[in-house]
Amino acid sequence: MDHETLKRAAAARAIEEIEDGMVVGLGSGSTAEIAVELLAARRLRIVGVPTSERTAQLARNLGLALATLDEHPQLDLVIDGADQVERGTLNLVKGLGGALLREKIVASAARRMIVMVDDSKLVDRLGGHTPLPVEIVAYGWRSTVSRLERIGLHPTLRGGTEHPLVTDGGNHIADCAIDVIDDPTRLEVKLSGLVGVIESGLFIGLASRVIVAGARGVEVIER
Repeated sequence: MDHETLKRAAAARAIEEIEDGMVVGLGSGSTAEIAVELLAARRLRIVGVPTSERTAQLARNLGLALATLDEHPQLDLVIDGADQVERGTLNLVKGLGGALLREKIVASAARRMIVMVDDSKLVDRLGGHTPLPVEIVAYGWRSTVSRLERIGLHPTLRGGTEHPLVTDGGNHIADCAIDVIDDPTRLEVKLSGLVGVIESGLFIGLASRVIVAGARGVEVIER
């Protein structure tokens, strides 16, 4: 089965969690976009809180009612994808789609976070072949990148130094090559203490359920 088919299978299972009257965080990325399309087809009376301008535009085009997190500071659940899911803990790496800051804010405001992935995203330990995205302030980004280097990361400014990516929040992203992350919580604390770092793509203890699609079908893993 190809990745697109697996993404669709995971997304279809995820939206079964959504009921009439819910306020739902709408994630970003290819799997989340599939979920938004499938959700719109169900014609439920829900309110969506998008995690990116791209998701917001897609949802509007499909006729979904939208609101801001300020209007609904607590959500029933959020559906989103992930770049890595750690077996056992369900800790995540997210942010390759460039929306990690809003994704984490929305996930933290939700009672439940439902994550949709294909089985290639499951890992024994985070890190390794997948870089860790870190959102940083645009002003003085070179100094912030140097701080990331000093704690043992190998950051690359996404988009390059001439035309760096600008996130919805007006920031940049440093994609940090890193070996296997033995202690994600410790690394998250270390990153949060660096001047110029806004947020990391480490999502620790946020996912309550991960829906994994593979060749043998769809599996639901609970935290």
